[in-house]
Amino acid sequence: MKASVVDGYPQGNKMKILIEDADASQINALRRAIIADVPKMAIDKVMFTLGVNQDNNRGEIFESVNALPDEVIAHRLAMIPIPTCPENSIVAPNDCPNCMDMAEDDRGCPMCQVLYTLNVQGPSADSDEPYRVVRAGDLTNVSDPTFDISAEMQPIPITYLAQGQFLEFIAFATLGRGRDHAKWSAASAVTFQPRYEAELKKPKKASVLFDLDLKTSDGRAIDAKLFSNKKCNDVSTVLDLEKALHQVGHGTGRDTDFDEAIVLNKVDGSFVFSFETDGSLAPEAVFNSAIEELKSRFSDLGDDLGRAFA
Repeated sequence: MKASVVDGYPQGNKMKILIEDADASQINALRRAIIADVPKMAIDKVMFTLGVNQDNNRGEIFESVNALPDEVIAHRLAMIPIPTCPENSIVAPNDCPNCMDMAEDDRGCPMCQVLYTLNVQGPSADSDEPYRVVRAGDLTNVSDPTFDISAEMQPIPITYLAQGQFLEFIAFATLGRGRDHAKWSAASAVTFQPRYEAELKKPKKASVLFDLDLKTSDGRAIDAKLFSNKKCNDVSTVLDLEKALHQVGHGTGRDTDFDEAIVLNKVDGSFVFSFETDGSLAPEAVFNSAIEELKSRFSDLGDDLGRAFA
């Protein structure tokens, strides 16, 4: 199996990778590993402060009530992407030497969890603002600064606070895997498709498509200049052509005149693999971690088979 990043990627959290010398079962194993096996951080436990607070400076009373139930807020917190560093020393609670033998409710130490706090009040009684939006950026990390909420994720809304309301809690983030809960899944939209090569078979009839003034994703005109010796092998360009061909396909009224002037030929053993991370991990880190997970799994399987037939 050979893997190479498609030109122009990664684009933010999006990644496309060309994988060659492989079959669909191998690619699907990689897809499942990215979804279910790549470890990442997520908020797993939240302890809310309930009751009434008084602002000593303004003399106002604030209650721990707001528009959303605590369970919904906890779920939103769980889905906030927490920065995850594969080289960091954080371990899963089940693997933590300090906590692995404890009851589940008693687990938690600096080696296996990251602590966040939040204490936000709604607008004061004399404020012109009817409410305040509580966002991910209001979370304060009291552990390693490595786990500070990234600037990209700070605008994520959590809830609204009206006048006289406050929200206070302590949240604990731990390392987990997507197979246990979606909050620990590092990527979404994990897909793959066969790689194709575009062939310009009938240049004159291809003008039916070229005259539509369509553009590729990087702004080039879709015309005969995309082809060299009537072939186009560039992965991104072929993907753009594949979308454009829908404009001259069956049911468009143009298919007869187009007469399959451009065809897509499947490249055996080659696939275009795509996914998008939630921002907690770089796309390259997610892919490499999935590869390591698969290598470890098959190595363990080989050892087990070796012992079984010894």
